[in-house]
Amino acid sequence: MSNSRSGYHFAIIGCGKIATRHAENITRIGKLISVCDIENDKAIQLATNYNCAAFFSIDELLTSEKEIDIVVICTPNGLHAAHSIKALQANKIVLCEKPLCLSKKEGIQLQQAEANSSGKLFVVKSTRYNPAIIQLKEILDKKQLGKIYSFQLNCFWNRPDSYYESNWKGTLHLDGGVLFTQFSHYIDVLLWLFGDVEKINGFRKNLVHNKSIEFEDCGIVSVQMKNGILGGINWSINSFLKNMEVSLTVLAEKGTLKIGGEFMNEIKYQLLDGFAMKNLEKGNPNDYGTYKGSMSNHDKVYENLIRTLQDQTIPFATIEDGLKTVDFIETIYNSIPIS
Repeated sequence: MSNSRSGYHFAIIGCGKIATRHAENITRIGKLISVCDIENDKAIQLATNYNCAAFFSIDELLTSEKEIDIVVICTPNGLHAAHSIKALQANKIVLCEKPLCLSKKEGIQLQQAEANSSGKLFVVKSTRYNPAIIQLKEILDKKQLGKIYSFQLNCFWNRPDSYYESNWKGTLHLDGGVLFTQFSHYIDVLLWLFGDVEKINGFRKNLVHNKSIEFEDCGIVSVQMKNGILGGINWSINSFLKNMEVSLTVLAEKGTLKIGGEFMNEIKYQLLDGFAMKNLEKGNPNDYGTYKGSMSNHDKVYENLIRTLQDQTIPFATIEDGLKTVDFIETIYNSIPIS
C-alpha cells in the first residue's frame, strides 16, 4: 500500500521525538487531523509541521474530533495504558507504541477496555519487520534448524546521564526500566521466536547511573523456556560512547547462527545444514540526534496496519502480544532485585 492514501483519519497523543516518525508515515498512508500533548509548545510545533489541529487535553480531543478513526499513543511508557483505555472507550482503533504498558495488571485492564469497545488495540512491534528476523522466523516455523538447543541475546547500548534529563525518563512510574524503554522490542522478538518462559534467574545492578535512574543499568538473566530451550539475556546501557550491538545467537541441531549489528539487523555468522540466510537491507535506526534507537520500520508497521484493518486474516501485534513482553519483563524486575 506504499505511496497510496488509505482514507483513515489519525490523531497522535504525545508529541515527543517518536511522534514525528509516526506523523511522517501517517501522512503517507492516511490523514493526520490532530495531535495532542499537555506540553502546549510540543503540540503546536507538531501540528504546525503537519498542518493539523493541536489539542492539550485528551478528553477534549476525543470529544471534539469525531472524524478520528485511529488514535496513535506516543506518550511516556507509564501513561500508555490510561491513554489507550480512553481511546478505546471512545470506540477508536488504537496503535500504541512499545511497551504496551508497565504491568500485567494494566494489560488486563486494557483487555477489558478492548472487549467493551467497538475499537481495537494494536501494538508497535517494529523489530519483527527486520529482514533478518523475518528470515529466522520462517526458518524456525519450517523447523529447518531441527531441535533448538539454546540462544543468547545481547543488548549493549549507550545511554549517558544526559539522556535522562527529560522529565520522565529514568523514573520507575513513567519509564519503567531499561528492558521496557530500550530493549522491549528485542524481548518481544525472543518470545515471538521461541515461545513462553518457564524459569528465570539472574542479577541486576546500577553501576553508572545512580544519580539519573531509579532502576538497573545492566543485568544478566538465564531462562528456561516452556519448550525446554535454554537461554541467556545480557543487557546494558553502559557501552562506551555509543551503541555496540543487539545480537541473537542460536545453537541448534542443524546449525548455528548469529544475527547482530547495532540493531539486530545483520547476519554475523551462519553454519547451516543445507541452506543459508541472506544478508538483506540493513535499514536505518531511529535517529534522535544525540542517540539512536531500534531499527526504523514504522513504514512497514503502518502498511501492515492498513492491510490488517482491510483484511482481518492478516496478522498484526495485538494486546496479547504486547502483554507477553510486559509480563516477562515485569517478572524479571519483580523476581530479581537490584544488588
